Amino acid sequence: MTREELVKSLSKKFDVTNAKAAEIIKHVLDEIKISLTKNKPVAFLGFGSFSVRKRAARNGVNPQTKEKIKIPACKAVHFSVGKDLKESINNKK
Repeated sequence: MTREELVKSLSKKFDVTNAKAAEIIKHVLDEIKISLTKNKPVAFLGFGSFSVRKRAARNGVNPQTKEKIKIPACKAVHFSVGKDLKESINNKK
């Protein structure tokens, strides 16, 4: 599903304009981004949770040149699937 498809679905479901639905989605995503930037996890009961994890520096290989490279340490967003979503995907509900 794309953002545009989600906008259309929300506008139809809640009888609002596409612009209003897009504004709501933008606000929700901005709030998630702000929370993760502050290293605060975001959890949606039954759906899943987002958190920030540190990735250590490591060695890698450029696949085109086979040259060894150093990949610097960084932070990455991690998503943990919630029980309800996992069961839905596996058709257990």
